[in-house]
Amino acid sequence: MEVFPLSHKVEILSVGTELLLGSIANTDAQMLSQGLSTLGLNVYWHTVVGDNPQRAREAVAIAKQRADIIITTGGLGPTCDDLTKNVLAEAFGKKLYRDEDSVRRLEEFAKKRGRRLTENNYQQAMLPEGCTVLVNDWGSAPGCAFEAEGVHVIMLPGPPSECRPMFQYRAKPYLLSLSEGVIASHTLKLFGIGESTMEAQLRDQMNTMSNPTLAPYAKEGECELRVTAKAPTDQEAQALLKPTVEEIKALFGAKVYGVDVSSLEEVVEQLLLEKGLTLGVAESCTGGLMAKRLTDVPGASKVFKGGIVSYTNEVKAGVLGVPQELLDQLGAVSSQVAQAMAEGARRVLGCDIALSSTGVAGPDKDDRGNEVGTMFVAIATPEGSYVRTLALGNRPVRERLRIQTASHAFDLARRYLSGLPYSDSKKER
Repeated sequence: MEVFPLSHKVEILSVGTELLLGSIANTDAQMLSQGLSTLGLNVYWHTVVGDNPQRAREAVAIAKQRADIIITTGGLGPTCDDLTKNVLAEAFGKKLYRDEDSVRRLEEFAKKRGRRLTENNYQQAMLPEGCTVLVNDWGSAPGCAFEAEGVHVIMLPGPPSECRPMFQYRAKPYLLSLSEGVIASHTLKLFGIGESTMEAQLRDQMNTMSNPTLAPYAKEGECELRVTAKAPTDQEAQALLKPTVEEIKALFGAKVYGVDVSSLEEVVEQLLLEKGLTLGVAESCTGGLMAKRLTDVPGASKVFKGGIVSYTNEVKAGVLGVPQELLDQLGAVSSQVAQAMAEGARRVLGCDIALSSTGVAGPDKDDRGNEVGTMFVAIATPEGSYVRTLALGNRPVRERLRIQTASHAFDLARRYLSGLPYSDSKKER
């Protein structure tokens, strides 16, 4: 949970011809939108403009008419096409001044790297009068923020390695100061339900709610519900939030896998850590994705033993010990093979729990006629094994199918570790 200022209309203005040419992806805008969303700030517009003064002026003129927060990325460097500060200062009638603290930091930055500053480097220290300087400890160009004509302007550097920490440690504190009131929010993560089904169950409630509010979001193979409340203090906002959070948890039951958590795999690893258990994986169709996602979580080495990518039948039989007769009779894509893979991984890796995946990721059916999207995930535990059969659709999008399959495997582990049934269907419990 975090506490944030009351909402405004935000426009993100990204400056750089390289963005328009597609030479680089606009990851800054994505990061800012995600970060601003968690702040309870509404991003209404994304604008990208090239390194052209006239078009930049036009974009700023539009933005200042419709947004009360403008956040820019890029265009703060020393070259002639770095025009963001000049255009913004001009648009709001502000002069640029030479900030001596920024000059000193520029000189120290250059000295540490054994570089000599040229005259144009000092352009980075020219800032709009009356601004709050956002010190850049991750690069050379400082950011800045100011308020004029009822609009708050925040300028951040373009390189993602600078923009991300500058937003987190410089812009966010500035944004937090914009209101005496607060917004508090909690995000509930759900797996095993589609966005349309979730929204249909909540539609009437959402239409009548004003404070707190509910906002649904679709992710890759899962859903989010953000509950947001406005109040003079955090304590009052939390009092508004609690009944709605509990109501949603009761409504969706085991499909809610966490509140204010980042991912299924993070939840699984936390549960493993709490119970002192270890996990291993055997993967076929997911091709190592389960192991990758697990090791992306800091501290994974405390609970994750390892993984085996058994992409061929030879490895399934020779390493995992899947009986050859199963492979010959049923093929690799079957519930029996998925179960044998999980049990083999548990034995070979010496872990308490093991997960497995096998299926058809496309683009074509397999040689036994299994459709694309036919997947099996299994879990092997000290108490026994369980297989979940999946029909994820025949769209030949391998990455999406793999992501969803891995998530289903993690969901089995999460349910086992939480003492929940493997399925919400009474027939499959």
